[in-house]
Amino acid sequence: MEAERGTLPARRGGLGWDPQTPYIELPQPPPATRLETRSVLKRAIDARAQLAALDQSAKLLPNPAILINAIPLLEAQASSEIENIVTTTDALFRHAVNDAAADPATKEALRYRTAMRAGFEQVRTRPLNAAIAIDICTVIKGYQVDLRSVPGTRIGNPVTGEVSYSPPEGREVIAARLAEWERFIHGDDGMDPVVRMAAAHYQFEAIHPFIDGNGRTGRILNILMLIEAGLLDQPVLYLSRYFIQTRSDYYRLLLAVTAEEAWEEWITYVLQGVAESAQRTRATVTAVRELMHDFERSARAASRGAGGGQLASILFEQPYCRIATVMARCSVSRPTATAWLEALVRAGLLTDMRAGRERLFINRALLDILANR
Repeated sequence: MEAERGTLPARRGGLGWDPQTPYIELPQPPPATRLETRSVLKRAIDARAQLAALDQSAKLLPNPAILINAIPLLEAQASSEIENIVTTTDALFRHAVNDAAADPATKEALRYRTAMRAGFEQVRTRPLNAAIAIDICTVIKGYQVDLRSVPGTRIGNPVTGEVSYSPPEGREVIAARLAEWERFIHGDDGMDPVVRMAAAHYQFEAIHPFIDGNGRTGRILNILMLIEAGLLDQPVLYLSRYFIQTRSDYYRLLLAVTAEEAWEEWITYVLQGVAESAQRTRATVTAVRELMHDFERSARAASRGAGGGQLASILFEQPYCRIATVMARCSVSRPTATAWLEALVRAGLLTDMRAGRERLFINRALLDILANR
């Protein structure tokens, strides 16, 4: 009966795996008949329902660019924090347009946002593949990345120093494992796409194809797989926060797949994260939509209709807004753009600050929503 339900037995040892030895023969994930247990399928149904609700909610915003700008920045912050690259929501939005004065951690997190956008543009025109993964990691790191060719990569406990896993070694071996990963993500076996994403994330992280940036690249690939499967139209799922909040489970369950073939536990964990993250992100979208409606109404009254909905749209796309941005987007003079923004400051809808020679106008209400979700 266990086999009929597809429950994967936990096996310790005897798998041809030793944490001290490069896992050259890393196996592909099992087929759908073994991965899609009753528990997994139940979680998958909920995850897809939450994704559909998020996708529909995002489409109700009058300007989708608001989410396309905001959510990847939140994802960038959270995904980078997992790798101990810590910045703030405020710093990210402040330097989102021009990062010249940003600190190194903020610049690296902003590159994650850029990598997400670059990957999104690529999967709109061609299937997700290893070349896209390399491009994503290259953008994240800020220099040309290639597959690992130098031996000696070991993944261990940061406290004890004990080695817990040794990924495959050798450029040709890694390329072969990535080719298997490609075949798996594009399999035609009828596997639920959310289940496939969860299994593929383990597979990519176990291959660990790059010297650095594997985790962040893998988390971007998760979102791109959901987009490629048609479950999301835009990269608006904020999933990395869940991984941060459950970081110890994340690493423990990843290793358990390798050591014990504990696929069901890993996949249900990821599916739970997808469902919770989609639900939380949808609440953020709803709050942003309601705030934008109230803001636009108040802004029209404060500035006597100047700028209209277009001005509000700009201030939600770019919570740190420059006068030059309003001039360009609304085709108005500098005095006119300044007058509009100053009217909103007087009405308490914006705050302003000096940043060098520039004056920034800040949509604090929006930043508060984004920072607290």
